[in-house]
Order: sequence, then C-alpha cells, then structure tokens
Amino acid sequence: MPSRPTLPRPAPGQLKWWVIGTVGILAGVALATWLGLSATLGQPSWDTLGYKVVSDQQVRVDFQVYRPGGTALTCTVEALAIDFSPVGTTTVQVPASTEETTKQSAMLRTTSRAVTGQVTHCS
Repeated sequence: MPSRPTLPRPAPGQLKWWVIGTVGILAGVALATWLGLSATLGQPSWDTLGYKVVSDQQVRVDFQVYRPGGTALTCTVEALAIDFSPVGTTTVQVPASTEETTKQSAMLRTTSRAVTGQVTHCS
C-alpha cells in the first residue's frame, strides 16, 4: 500500500505568523472589495449603443444611460477621427424621470469626417 504524502507544516513557533498573515490578507481583500463597491454603487453609468456617420460634418451617437433615482444628468458625447483625435463634442441634457434607464441620441457637427462616436462622461 503506497504511503500518503504529508503536507508541509510550519516550523515550530511560526504558526502564529501564518495565522496573522492569512487574517491580514483576508482583511485586505475585504477592504479592497468594500472600497471598490462604495466608489461605484449609486453612480450613473452609460453605454454607447451605436453611431452613424451621416456626412463628413455630422455623426449621430445613440446611447443608454442608467441613473440611480432617475436624476437629471449632463452627458458629454464625442466624435473621433480615424487617428482617434476628437473632431466634434457636444453635451446632452438628460432630464429627470421616474425611469432609471433611458435611451438618448445626439447629433454632432464635426470639423472633419468622424469614424466613430462615443459617450465620454455623464454626471
């Protein structure tokens, strides 16, 4: 019958430090999780749903906004050229509503042909 492998054991007198280290790591993970959640819960979020290049001077950006409590927001929408430089920017007022999620559309005038559009910020 083959013998069972034995697990390594801490050196005598070191068990206390293994326990302290394990508790410290668990406390650090719990703190990082709490800080991460507290920084993002209750904050607005947005998704760019799509864009359409209408002409060399215009692009339409469709997006969805989640706003806790249906509060009013101002969103910044940006059009980008092929080299990712901004060629147009506008702000969109999202009015307060009983709905927490809403779809919006923004038409941007551009200085040159845009290849994409995106929401950069809502607050």
